[in-house]
Amino acid sequence: MKIQGNAIRPGNVLLHEGRLWRVHKIQHVKPGKGGAFNQVELKDIEDGTKRGERFRSDAIVERARLEESAYQFLYSEGDMLALMQTETFEQISLPAELVGDSLPFLAEGMEVTVESHEGRAIAASLPEQAVVVVAETEPVIKGQTATGSYKPATLENGVRTMVPPHVDRGQRVVVRTADGAYVERARD
Repeated sequence: MKIQGNAIRPGNVLLHEGRLWRVHKIQHVKPGKGGAFNQVELKDIEDGTKRGERFRSDAIVERARLEESAYQFLYSEGDMLALMQTETFEQISLPAELVGDSLPFLAEGMEVTVESHEGRAIAASLPEQAVVVVAETEPVIKGQTATGSYKPATLENGVRTMVPPHVDRGQRVVVRTADGAYVERARD
């Protein structure tokens, strides 16, 4: 699918110079002289190299067509993940690195969205939020009840995050899978 240079957005996958690139950052630049352009930070899907590229507003670039499929996580074996397609029950194995920084939040039975290009998986994403148990946290300090105060906690998956003072060890909390940030106490 062809798009103009000013229509590029973070998260897009572009087919540029014969390779697949994921767009990470964009900065729209309007210099004093000349036409406007987008300064785009790209990351190569194959080898992970990053590069900056300028796309003029009227430039035409190729946006890759991606197919998204829902899978259920079954188990991990070494650095590979076993997933099952929820409609056809077909099982596949993917490298764990496709999940990225969200990997610690991957739990058995969780739905995983797999993006593929021409039949080859290029990325896997978890739901935006996950429910985890607080394994360890500091006790509440008397007088520390201000709404903006948080205390450090370690979750059952080993991820460290900041939680409100009212959250204790053993409680279930909802966190964002992208960065592990606390969202709310889980409803039982």
